[in-house]
Amino acid sequence: MEPVLMVECSVSRTAEEASVADVELNVVNSTFMLKMFYVFAALALFSVGLSVAGKWVGASIVMAGHTDDVTLREIVVGNNVIVAPANVIRFERQRINGVAPRLDLYFRWPQMDGYSPSTSVDFNNAGDRKNILFVSFEPAMMSRDMSGRFEPIYKSLIVEPSTAGPAGLVFHEFNESSGYLNEVLAVAERGAGMPPYVARCLSGPSAAESLAPCERDIHMGDALSLTYRFPQELLADWKQLDAAVIAKAEQMVKR
Repeated sequence: MEPVLMVECSVSRTAEEASVADVELNVVNSTFMLKMFYVFAALALFSVGLSVAGKWVGASIVMAGHTDDVTLREIVVGNNVIVAPANVIRFERQRINGVAPRLDLYFRWPQMDGYSPSTSVDFNNAGDRKNILFVSFEPAMMSRDMSGRFEPIYKSLIVEPSTAGPAGLVFHEFNESSGYLNEVLAVAERGAGMPPYVARCLSGPSAAESLAPCERDIHMGDALSLTYRFPQELLADWKQLDAAVIAKAEQMVKR
């Protein structure tokens, strides 16, 4: 009888081991399936995130640092409050209300408007012509603006003869010790009692490579200096350009 009992015990043990193995197999399968579920869920979330990020990056690339937001911002420079829509403020870090050491703007000429999807070609310099003006406000560091500096400073640094330019302008080269190498001075008379129109422009290869090789600064507001840079081609319209920049600035600057 003992051999029979031994066989029964062996059979019983084998069945028990098989049952345990089935349970372990089911646990392994369940764990594996759960892991696979997490993997596919993670892949799905990654795909969605990639799609959203792609759209965001794509939009950022298209905007290239510009914004079409026209919300008004109030920036305090010195004792002046400058109120400007966000889409004319050149740098993203400056598109916040508050105090700043300077403010940089840009405008499309002659409309004097800011960035929008319809003006992106101009602001990205993708068109055939240069027509963006770069304007900056900062506290005045000199007692005279560029027109006021002509007689006491610039006049002693230029050489004769001058060269005739458009719209009554004459171009003067600077002498070698002036510190203004590769620049010319554009000057035009503006009538009795008024200081001359004065702008400095790059010359030669430097001018050809620059989007805005000419610049002029004007005093306005409360000890505020406005400097604007512009394409040399716009010198032919210097009267209208100067008047438009000043008018736009006076709209934005509040003491």
